[in-house]
Amino acid sequence: MSTAPILSSVPVDAAVPRHVAIIMDGNGRWAKARHLPRVAGHKAGVEAVRRVTRAARAMGVEALTLYAFSSENWRRPEDEVGALMGLLRLFIRSDLAELVEENVRLRVIGDYRRFAPDLVALVDDAMAKTAHNSGPILVIALNYGSQAELVAATRRLAARAAAGEIDAAAITADDIEAELDTAALPPLDLVIRSSGEQRLSNFLLWQAAYAELLFVDTLWPDFTADTLAEAIAAFGQRQRRYGGL
Repeated sequence: MSTAPILSSVPVDAAVPRHVAIIMDGNGRWAKARHLPRVAGHKAGVEAVRRVTRAARAMGVEALTLYAFSSENWRRPEDEVGALMGLLRLFIRSDLAELVEENVRLRVIGDYRRFAPDLVALVDDAMAKTAHNSGPILVIALNYGSQAELVAATRRLAARAAAGEIDAAAITADDIEAELDTAALPPLDLVIRSSGEQRLSNFLLWQAAYAELLFVDTLWPDFTADTLAEAIAAFGQRQRRYGGL
Protein backbone atom coordinates (compact mmCIF):
# COMPACT_ATOMS: atom_id res chain seq x y z
CA MET A 1 0.00 0.00 0.00
CA SER A 2 1.43 3.30 -1.08
CA THR A 3 1.76 5.88 1.65
CA ALA A 4 2.55 9.03 -0.28
CA PRO A 5 3.61 11.94 1.95
CA ILE A 6 0.97 14.47 2.88
CA LEU A 7 1.26 17.73 0.95
CA SER A 8 3.32 20.42 2.67
CA SER A 9 0.33 22.77 2.53
CA VAL A 10 -1.69 20.58 4.90
CA PRO A 11 -0.39 21.83 8.29
CA VAL A 12 -2.48 24.73 9.52
CA ASP A 13 -1.98 27.28 12.27
CA ALA A 14 -5.64 27.32 13.26
CA ALA A 15 -6.98 25.35 16.20
CA VAL A 16 -7.41 21.70 15.24
CA PRO A 17 -10.76 20.11 16.11
CA ARG A 18 -10.48 16.98 18.24
CA HIS A 19 -13.32 15.19 16.45
CA VAL A 20 -14.23 15.70 12.80
CA ALA A 21 -17.12 13.96 11.05
CA ILE A 22 -17.58 13.89 7.29
CA ILE A 23 -20.65 13.15 5.20
CA MET A 24 -18.96 11.80 2.08
CA ASP A 25 -21.31 12.88 -0.70
CA GLY A 26 -20.98 13.22 -4.45
CA ASN A 27 -19.56 9.92 -5.71
CA GLY A 28 -22.46 9.38 -8.11
CA ARG A 29 -22.35 12.90 -9.50
CA TRP A 30 -18.57 12.66 -9.93
CA ALA A 31 -19.02 9.50 -12.01
CA LYS A 32 -21.94 10.91 -14.02
CA ALA A 33 -19.95 13.99 -14.97
CA ARG A 34 -17.31 11.67 -16.43
CA HIS A 35 -19.84 9.35 -18.12
CA LEU A 36 -18.75 6.51 -15.84
CA PRO A 37 -20.83 3.98 -13.88
CA ARG A 38 -21.67 4.95 -10.30
CA VAL A 39 -19.36 2.25 -8.94
CA ALA A 40 -16.43 4.15 -10.50
CA GLY A 41 -17.37 7.10 -8.31
CA HIS A 42 -17.43 4.89 -5.23
CA LYS A 43 -13.99 3.49 -6.11
CA ALA A 44 -12.65 7.02 -6.44
CA GLY A 45 -14.33 7.81 -3.13
CA VAL A 46 -12.32 5.07 -1.41
CA GLU A 47 -9.13 6.75 -2.60
CA ALA A 48 -10.41 9.99 -1.08
CA VAL A 49 -10.97 8.14 2.20
CA ARG A 50 -7.32 7.11 2.20
CA ARG A 51 -6.11 10.64 1.47
CA VAL A 52 -8.29 12.26 4.09
CA THR A 53 -7.67 9.74 6.88
CA ARG A 54 -3.93 10.14 6.42
CA ALA A 55 -4.21 13.92 6.33
CA ALA A 56 -6.36 13.99 9.45
CA ARG A 57 -3.75 11.96 11.31
CA ALA A 58 -0.98 14.28 10.11
CA MET A 59 -2.92 17.31 11.35
CA GLY A 60 -3.52 15.88 14.80
CA VAL A 61 -7.25 15.14 14.61
CA GLU A 62 -8.02 12.71 17.45
CA ALA A 63 -11.15 11.13 15.96
CA LEU A 64 -12.41 11.07 12.39
CA THR A 65 -15.92 9.74 11.74
CA LEU A 66 -16.92 8.90 8.17
CA TYR A 67 -20.50 8.35 7.05
CA ALA A 68 -19.89 5.34 4.80
CA PHE A 69 -23.29 3.64 4.59
CA SER A 70 -26.51 4.98 6.05
CA SER A 71 -29.51 2.94 7.13
CA GLU A 72 -31.33 4.52 4.18
CA ASN A 73 -28.74 3.39 1.62
CA TRP A 74 -30.42 -0.03 1.42
CA ARG A 75 -32.93 1.71 -0.88
CA ARG A 76 -30.29 1.98 -3.59
CA PRO A 77 -30.14 -0.59 -6.44
CA GLU A 78 -29.02 -4.02 -5.28
CA ASP A 79 -25.97 -4.05 -7.55
CA GLU A 80 -24.79 -0.70 -6.16
CA VAL A 81 -25.21 -1.89 -2.57
CA GLY A 82 -23.26 -5.03 -3.47
CA ALA A 83 -20.49 -2.93 -5.00
CA LEU A 84 -20.30 -0.77 -1.86
CA MET A 85 -19.98 -3.88 0.30
CA GLY A 86 -17.22 -5.16 -1.97
CA LEU A 87 -15.32 -1.89 -1.68
CA LEU A 88 -15.64 -2.01 2.11
CA ARG A 89 -14.16 -5.52 2.12
CA LEU A 90 -11.32 -4.35 -0.10
CA PHE A 91 -10.61 -1.29 2.05
CA ILE A 92 -10.40 -3.33 5.26
CA ARG A 93 -8.21 -6.03 3.73
CA SER A 94 -5.84 -3.61 2.03
CA ASP A 95 -5.60 -0.89 4.69
CA LEU A 96 -5.76 -2.79 7.98
CA ALA A 97 -1.99 -3.28 8.14
CA GLU A 98 -1.48 0.48 7.75
CA LEU A 99 -3.98 1.23 10.53
CA VAL A 100 -2.15 -1.18 12.84
CA GLU A 101 1.25 0.27 11.91
CA GLU A 102 0.04 3.85 12.39
CA ASN A 103 -1.42 3.05 15.85
CA VAL A 104 -4.98 3.87 14.66
CA ARG A 105 -7.98 2.46 16.48
CA LEU A 106 -10.81 1.38 14.20
CA ARG A 107 -14.33 1.72 15.53
CA VAL A 108 -17.63 1.06 13.76
CA ILE A 109 -20.95 2.66 14.68
CA GLY A 110 -24.32 1.55 13.38
CA ASP A 111 -26.02 -1.83 12.96
CA TYR A 112 -23.31 -3.34 10.77
CA ARG A 113 -24.33 -6.85 11.82
CA ARG A 114 -27.05 -6.70 9.22
CA PHE A 115 -24.33 -7.14 6.60
CA ALA A 116 -23.21 -10.50 5.20
CA PRO A 117 -21.57 -12.77 7.83
CA ASP A 118 -18.15 -12.66 6.15
CA LEU A 119 -18.17 -8.86 6.16
CA VAL A 120 -19.26 -8.76 9.80
CA ALA A 121 -16.40 -11.11 10.68
CA LEU A 122 -13.97 -8.93 8.73
CA VAL A 123 -15.12 -5.79 10.58
CA ASP A 124 -14.95 -7.53 13.97
CA ASP A 125 -11.44 -8.81 13.23
CA ALA A 126 -10.25 -5.36 12.15
CA MET A 127 -11.59 -3.73 15.30
CA ALA A 128 -10.05 -6.45 17.48
CA LYS A 129 -6.63 -6.04 15.84
CA THR A 130 -6.61 -2.29 16.47
CA ALA A 131 -8.40 -2.27 19.84
CA HIS A 132 -5.21 -1.80 21.85
CA ASN A 133 -3.82 0.98 19.67
CA SER A 134 -3.50 4.27 21.51
CA GLY A 135 -3.42 6.75 18.65
CA PRO A 136 -6.10 8.44 16.52
CA ILE A 137 -9.54 6.87 16.18
CA LEU A 138 -11.05 6.14 12.78
CA VAL A 139 -14.81 5.69 13.10
CA ILE A 140 -16.77 4.22 10.21
CA ALA A 141 -20.56 4.66 10.27
CA LEU A 142 -22.08 1.54 8.68
CA ASN A 143 -25.83 0.99 8.41
CA TYR A 144 -26.04 3.99 10.71
CA GLY A 145 -28.97 6.29 11.31
CA SER A 146 -29.02 8.82 14.12
CA GLN A 147 -32.75 8.55 14.81
CA ALA A 148 -32.47 4.76 15.20
CA GLU A 149 -29.46 5.28 17.48
CA LEU A 150 -31.48 7.63 19.71
CA VAL A 151 -34.48 5.29 19.79
CA ALA A 152 -32.25 2.37 20.84
CA ALA A 153 -30.58 4.47 23.55
CA THR A 154 -33.98 5.59 24.86
CA ARG A 155 -35.26 2.03 24.98
CA ARG A 156 -32.24 0.86 26.96
CA LEU A 157 -32.67 3.65 29.49
CA ALA A 158 -36.41 2.94 29.71
CA ALA A 159 -35.72 -0.75 30.36
CA ARG A 160 -33.26 0.13 33.12
CA ALA A 161 -35.78 2.51 34.66
CA ALA A 162 -38.53 -0.14 34.50
CA ALA A 163 -36.20 -2.60 36.24
CA GLY A 164 -35.58 -0.08 39.02
CA GLU A 165 -31.91 0.32 38.17
CA ILE A 166 -32.20 4.06 37.57
CA ASP A 167 -34.66 6.84 38.35
CA ALA A 168 -36.34 7.93 35.11
CA ALA A 169 -36.82 11.45 36.49
CA ALA A 170 -33.08 11.76 37.11
CA ILE A 171 -31.90 10.84 33.58
CA THR A 172 -29.45 13.43 32.25
CA ALA A 173 -27.88 14.26 28.91
CA ASP A 174 -24.76 12.44 30.09
CA ASP A 175 -26.83 9.28 30.63
CA ILE A 176 -28.13 9.48 27.08
CA GLU A 177 -24.67 10.11 25.63
CA ALA A 178 -23.37 7.04 27.47
CA GLU A 179 -25.88 4.90 25.57
CA LEU A 180 -25.03 6.27 22.12
CA ASP A 181 -22.81 4.48 19.61
CA THR A 182 -20.29 7.30 20.02
CA ALA A 183 -19.86 6.88 23.77
CA ALA A 184 -16.27 7.58 24.92
CA LEU A 185 -15.37 9.45 21.73
CA PRO A 186 -14.24 13.08 21.99
CA PRO A 187 -17.08 15.61 21.64
CA LEU A 188 -17.91 16.32 18.02
CA ASP A 189 -16.35 19.61 16.93
CA LEU A 190 -16.79 19.82 13.16
CA VAL A 191 -19.15 18.26 10.62
CA ILE A 192 -18.17 18.58 6.96
CA ARG A 193 -20.42 17.65 4.05
CA SER A 194 -19.06 17.48 0.55
CA SER A 195 -20.85 18.07 -2.79
CA GLY A 196 -22.73 21.24 -1.86
CA GLU A 197 -25.72 19.64 -0.15
CA GLN A 198 -26.64 21.39 3.11
CA ARG A 199 -28.28 18.89 5.44
CA LEU A 200 -27.19 16.33 8.04
CA SER A 201 -29.12 13.40 6.54
CA ASN A 202 -29.75 11.63 9.85
CA PHE A 203 -26.08 11.73 10.84
CA LEU A 204 -24.94 12.36 14.43
CA LEU A 205 -27.94 14.53 15.24
CA TRP A 206 -27.42 14.50 19.02
CA GLN A 207 -23.65 14.76 18.78
CA ALA A 208 -23.81 17.73 16.39
CA ALA A 209 -25.79 19.90 18.82
CA TYR A 210 -22.87 22.33 19.22
CA ALA A 211 -20.62 21.19 16.39
CA GLU A 212 -19.56 23.61 13.70
CA LEU A 213 -21.12 22.76 10.32
CA LEU A 214 -19.27 23.28 7.06
CA PHE A 215 -20.72 22.55 3.61
CA VAL A 216 -18.27 22.48 0.72
CA ASP A 217 -18.99 22.22 -3.00
CA THR A 218 -16.20 19.70 -3.62
CA LEU A 219 -17.45 16.26 -4.68
CA TRP A 220 -16.11 13.56 -2.38
CA PRO A 221 -13.77 11.86 -4.90
CA ASP A 222 -12.10 15.26 -5.41
CA PHE A 223 -11.68 15.85 -1.66
CA THR A 224 -8.00 16.19 -0.84
CA ALA A 225 -5.70 16.84 2.08
CA ASP A 226 -5.78 20.51 1.11
CA THR A 227 -9.59 20.51 1.19
CA LEU A 228 -9.47 19.18 4.72
CA ALA A 229 -6.81 21.72 5.71
CA GLU A 230 -9.01 24.54 4.40
CA ALA A 231 -11.97 23.18 6.37
CA ILE A 232 -9.94 23.04 9.57
CA ALA A 233 -8.61 26.53 8.96
CA ALA A 234 -12.22 27.74 8.60
CA PHE A 235 -13.08 25.94 11.84
CA GLY A 236 -10.27 27.82 13.56
CA GLN A 237 -11.93 31.11 12.64
CA ARG A 238 -15.27 30.22 14.23
CA GLN A 239 -16.21 31.57 17.66
CA ARG A 240 -17.84 28.81 19.68
CA ARG A 241 -20.00 30.32 22.41
CA TYR A 242 -22.14 27.30 23.37
CA GLY A 243 -25.08 29.62 24.03
CA GLY A 244 -23.05 32.19 25.95
CA LEU A 245 -21.71 35.60 24.92
